[in-house]
Amino acid sequence: MYRRVSIKICGLTRESDVDLALSLGADYCGFIVYPNSPRALSLERARELASRVPEGKRVLVDVETGTEELERHRDAGFDYFQIHSGLQVGLATLAAWSGLVGSERLWLAPRVAPEDDFPTAALQFAETILVDTYVKNQVGGTGVVGDWGRFSQLSAEYPQRNWVLAGGLAPDNVLPAVSQTGAEHLDINSGAESAPGIKDPAKLREVFRVLRPE
Repeated sequence: MYRRVSIKICGLTRESDVDLALSLGADYCGFIVYPNSPRALSLERARELASRVPEGKRVLVDVETGTEELERHRDAGFDYFQIHSGLQVGLATLAAWSGLVGSERLWLAPRVAPEDDFPTAALQFAETILVDTYVKNQVGGTGVVGDWGRFSQLSAEYPQRNWVLAGGLAPDNVLPAVSQTGAEHLDINSGAESAPGIKDPAKLREVFRVLRPE
């Protein structure tokens, strides 16, 4: 039975890609300001691109954001703030992030190695949790498929949160990902690219064709 899955297209760097993603029905558009990302944008450039996106769909993505930075991000006109963080980030920092933007606007993306327990204490600070593939020395955009079993277990145990599945999602595996995990929200980045930050129109169209059949 067909079930509508929300789709976030992340790592957008070009106007044409933003416009295509929106025309295809993207629910969210993600703009990365983490300087070490191959898809990094300045905050000003991210704002410029996000101005093409309707309110309620604009996601700013960063890693372990400082509180002053997050204040600037908050005031830049974005709707949601996706923050990747390692397990060394304490609850006080998570509480500060949540306090600055609100739990309903904070998307937490804990970086959890396969051998580590998922930090369920973090769930109190954000209504949306993004589960990405852990790759040492790389944050997000890995192109590597993650632990779908862990995602399925977490989302079943904590259904009061919005769980976003990320990591290596592409036209050829989004349907198995949804069927095996029960994911209701997908984050697609490198699997729809021809190069980092450059979306492939054919791949983008195929993602939506597969997930949104007529």
